[in-house]
Amino acid sequence: MSAGTRIPGVHGHSAARTAALPAYLLMGVYFGVILVKSEAASWYRIQEMFRFEAFHMYGLIGSAVLTGMLTTWLLRRSGARSLDGQTITVAPKERGWTRYVLGGATFGVGWGLAGVCPGPVFTLLGAGVWPMLVVLGFALIGTWLYGALREHLPH
Repeated sequence: MSAGTRIPGVHGHSAARTAALPAYLLMGVYFGVILVKSEAASWYRIQEMFRFEAFHMYGLIGSAVLTGMLTTWLLRRSGARSLDGQTITVAPKERGWTRYVLGGATFGVGWGLAGVCPGPVFTLLGAGVWPMLVVLGFALIGTWLYGALREHLPH
């Protein structure tokens, strides 16, 4: 995508979209509380998962995968519309395995080293776990590196 490309519904600010921002913020805070209360952001639970000592995280992740599959199926079938009135579509994924293996391995190594998935980093910061600032810093560096190297990576 070129620097000048504008995506409808992403670039541009409608009144409905701006009005919905507080609701999105509240949903994010609520989701963060759920992550903490379910112990999905717990370093100890994550380590239990990687050591195959407990089913807790596998159950959480499995339920998230099933929820995502159901939601994607419903979006594809229902013709749902965004706040801007555009039909929500889910683009089909390209075939191939290299990018998924490399991406999954990179994600997994980072998760194993940090002891936390990138998702709950802000949740943990909100809970006062300040060492997550280091994780956030490296996540931002990794995001920047991806952007810099994107043209040279398998997609």
